[in-house]
Amino acid sequence: MRVRLVAAGAVAAAGVLLGAASGPAAAVSGTVSANPTGTVAPDGTITLSGTYRCSMPTDPGPVFVSSSVLSGSVRHGIGGTAATCDGAEHTWVNHDRITHGEAMKPGAAEVEATLMQLDTRSGLPLPRIIAMDRHSMDLRPATA
Repeated sequence: MRVRLVAAGAVAAAGVLLGAASGPAAAVSGTVSANPTGTVAPDGTITLSGTYRCSMPTDPGPVFVSSSVLSGSVRHGIGGTAATCDGAEHTWVNHDRITHGEAMKPGAAEVEATLMQLDTRSGLPLPRIIAMDRHSMDLRPATA
């Protein structure tokens, strides 16, 4: 009985936190996509890219395109790009060198791109997800 109450409390707390992070319907609308291929350089630098489109924000706070790559059971965050929200389609390119854990190798992986606004209305920047894309991809060796 006590375990159920603790579990129910944890689920309720997670719901409150997720609700606070996502807030009401996003004031910015948009789309994001990640390309089906990325590159990995000999020094471990991963490069991911894609496109995004977003409307002009009505709420304060910057908008970013973040990305990550998953190989096996390890997910690596790969940089972030400030978004220009003017209704037009733009390209994004994020790259980062993996310095911890097992190095990424060319081959199959999963990519995730997220278009996110940092909502600053409360004074504390809270992430608000506008759009997300996740799918299989192919990491190829980078060419010089």
